[in-house]
Amino acid sequence: MIAIIDVMTESRSRVADYIAVVIVFLMGVGAVMVFSAGANLSYELDLRRLYDFPGLRQIMFFPIAVIVLLGASCIDYRWLRIRQVWWKSPVLWLLLVALVLLVLVLIPQLGTEVNQARRWLRISVGPVSVSFQPSELAKWTMVFVLAALCTRIGSYVRRYWTGFLPLCMLIGLVCGLIVIEDFGTAAFIALMSFMMLFVAGVRWWHVLTLLPVGVVGFVAALFQSPHRLKRLEAFLYPERLGDTVAYQANQSLVAIGSGGFWGKGLGQGVCKYGHLPEDTTDFVFAIVGEELGLIGTVAVIGLFIVFVSMGMIVALRCRDRFGRLLASGIVLTIGVQAALNIGVVTVVLPTKGIPLPFISSGGTSLLLSAAAVGVLLNIASQTGRDAEDADLLPTER
Repeated sequence: MIAIIDVMTESRSRVADYIAVVIVFLMGVGAVMVFSAGANLSYELDLRRLYDFPGLRQIMFFPIAVIVLLGASCIDYRWLRIRQVWWKSPVLWLLLVALVLLVLVLIPQLGTEVNQARRWLRISVGPVSVSFQPSELAKWTMVFVLAALCTRIGSYVRRYWTGFLPLCMLIGLVCGLIVIEDFGTAAFIALMSFMMLFVAGVRWWHVLTLLPVGVVGFVAALFQSPHRLKRLEAFLYPERLGDTVAYQANQSLVAIGSGGFWGKGLGQGVCKYGHLPEDTTDFVFAIVGEELGLIGTVAVIGLFIVFVSMGMIVALRCRDRFGRLLASGIVLTIGVQAALNIGVVTVVLPTKGIPLPFISSGGTSLLLSAAAVGVLLNIASQTGRDAEDADLLPTER
C-alpha cells in the first residue's frame, strides 16, 4: 500500500513539473516575442525610462512571474475555501476588492482611457507609472470564488432558486461592471463562469432559462457602442472596412502568411514597423507566425495543448471537489482564452481585446495567470489522502 501511494505521489509531482516547465517556457517565448515585436524605428532608447518600453517591461516581469508561480505553488489550495466564518475566507475578500476596483476604474478621475476604453488604473511610483487592469483580477477571482461557492453549497448547485440563480446574479454583477468598457472580457468571464457551473453539476436546462436574458444583454451591449457593431460588420464583410476597422485583422493575416513554413527569422519581421497595431498585445501571435513561421505557431499551440492535457489530468486525479473545480477552472480559463486569441488573430473570430496567456504583453495578466497556475501546481503536488481528510481545511484537521 505504501508503495502504491509513493508511485501516485511521484506521478503527481511529475505532472506538476511538466506543467511548470511548459508555463515557464511559454513565458520565456512571450518575453522574447514581445521584445521582438516591440522593436520600433521611432524608439529612442532611454535607460532612465526602461519601463516605458513594452519589450523591456515584459522581460522585467518574466522573473517576477516565475517567482509568483513558485510562491503560489507553496500555498495549500484548501486555504482558499470558504470557511464557516465568512470573514475568514480569503476568496470573499478577494471578490470584494475586485468589485471595488471595477467600480473605481469607471470613475473618469481614476480610470485611465486607452483606445477609447477605460479599463486601467494607473499608479505613479516615483518616475514610473504602473498600470493595473481590474478586469483581469475579476476574471481570476470568479474562477476561485465559483469553485469555492459550488463546493460550499454542494448539491444545492442543482437547485434553481437556491443554488443556480444566486450564482448567476453574482456573475451578472461582475460582468455588468466590466461590459460597460470591455465587452470581450465580460463575455469571456460569463462563458468561463457557466462552463465552471456545468463542471460543478448545474442542470443544462437551468442555463437555457437565462438564454433570452443573455441574448437581450448581448444585443444591448453591441448597440451601446458603435465601434462594437463596426467590428462585427468588419468580420462579416471585411472588404467593406479593409482600410479602417478590418485593417488590423487583414494585416494579421498578411503577417502570418508572409512567414511561410520556417518564418523570416527572429527579429526579422517587418509588419511590426507600424503595419500591425497591437503587435505586442492581442496580436503578438501574428508576429510569431511571421518570424517563426508555421513551425513556431504550431509549437506555441502544442505547448498550450500539453498544458491543457496535463491540467485535466490533475483535475481528474484530484479527489477533493474544491480541488477538481478549481483545477478545471484554471485550465479552462487559460485554454479557452488561448483558443479565442488565436481564433481572433487568424480571423476565425471577430476582433476582441483578449490577450494570449503568458505571451502577450501585460504585467497584470502575466502575474495573475502565473499565480493561478501556481495554485494548479499545488493541487497537482498533493499526495494521496483518503477523501475525508482531503475535504478538511488544514485548520480543521
